Amino acid sequence: MRLPIHQIDAFADKVFKGNPAAVVPLKEWLPDAVMQSIAAENNLAETAFFVPEQRDGVKGYGLRWFTPAVEVDLCGHATLASAWVIFNKLDGARRQIDFFTKGGRLTVTQDGESGRLAMDFPARAPEPVTACAGLIQAIGAPPKDVLAARDYFLVYDEAEIVRSLTPDMVGLAHADKFAVIVTAPGDRPGLDCVSRFFAPKMGIPEDPVTGSAHCTAVPYWAKRLGKRDIVAYQASPRGGTLYCRDEGARVRIAGVCQPYLEGSITV
Repeated sequence: MRLPIHQIDAFADKVFKGNPAAVVPLKEWLPDAVMQSIAAENNLAETAFFVPEQRDGVKGYGLRWFTPAVEVDLCGHATLASAWVIFNKLDGARRQIDFFTKGGRLTVTQDGESGRLAMDFPARAPEPVTACAGLIQAIGAPPKDVLAARDYFLVYDEAEIVRSLTPDMVGLAHADKFAVIVTAPGDRPGLDCVSRFFAPKMGIPEDPVTGSAHCTAVPYWAKRLGKRDIVAYQASPRGGTLYCRDEGARVRIAGVCQPYLEGSITV
């Protein structure tokens, strides 16, 4: 069986920036083990699969995401990449795409003026917690605050600390959360915050740009800075900018995509 595949750089102002995601459009779901094997073969942070689906009279797409090691409950950059494929390759007449996922219904809309795609995601505000044993030693620098939602959320005073961290990935893989987000105030004009995202336990040592991390970062920084609109930069080696808005129970996360590869796979 031959299947189409696209590789898209999400949250990227040019190719080789942002976060690459593989996108595999399907007519019907493959067995879970096959999708997981495709994701492992791609060896990208995420591979997204979608199928046409209708729920409650709404025509959209079922969407699932896999790292090389596991299926995940929420992924921003691969959702953005999937929407780009639908808007540009499958159904250009659409202005909004509804995705039905294990984490709920997600929508992506086109912003014609900016060229950005905007995702509507659930907010996951962090709360103070006690770090698990070995976490601070593994991350490499003591944070000002330790919080968590799905992921640990470590807050630093200076962006340079976040940019220069070289964590012990073996140690981080023992953390009792899905991943570890590190963040600090923005250090460049127009940036409200910077962050990085580490998930070695899930097969992703460092994710280049992580939409789902900003479901946590945006509520935190919006409250701390007293503003709804947040421009965030993920300071990985590839780097990427996210244009976000705090909407209470939801978070709007927008960015641009760059197509890199289009072809087919044989399974």
